[in-house]
Amino acid sequence: VQLQASGGGLVQPGGSLRLSCAASGFNSHYYDIGWFRQAPGKEREGVALISSSSGSSGGTETYYADSVKDRFTISRDDAKKTSTLEMRILKPEDTAVYYCAAARIPPVFLATKWYVRQVYDYWGQGTQVTVSS
Repeated sequence: VQLQASGGGLVQPGGSLRLSCAASGFNSHYYDIGWFRQAPGKEREGVALISSSSGSSGGTETYYADSVKDRFTISRDDAKKTSTLEMRILKPEDTAVYYCAAARIPPVFLATKWYVRQVYDYWGQGTQVTVSS
């Protein structure tokens, strides 16, 4: 089982980055994919989640931390077993190591559990994002 996050780097304030998460070794189609970040000296925090599309509706739900809402967009491509986090209007406070993770969260608990680290089964190794002029 592996989750590989990539795409981090150094970007100026106001700039954009696209992070990717590649899954292998398990059927990620059935998993919710979350992105977390951890800044130096701070707790790891949930950034965004996209739910599995394996439910009866075939659609997905997305959730975002208030601090990134309207700036970040999460998506997934189950055919490629990837998730993407598009980050725009980046701020210095977005500087952190970004991780992707996979979980199977009962739909009724998505809204209240998606940002809880303990519900995630698999984690990637992280990619550094630095926003600085």
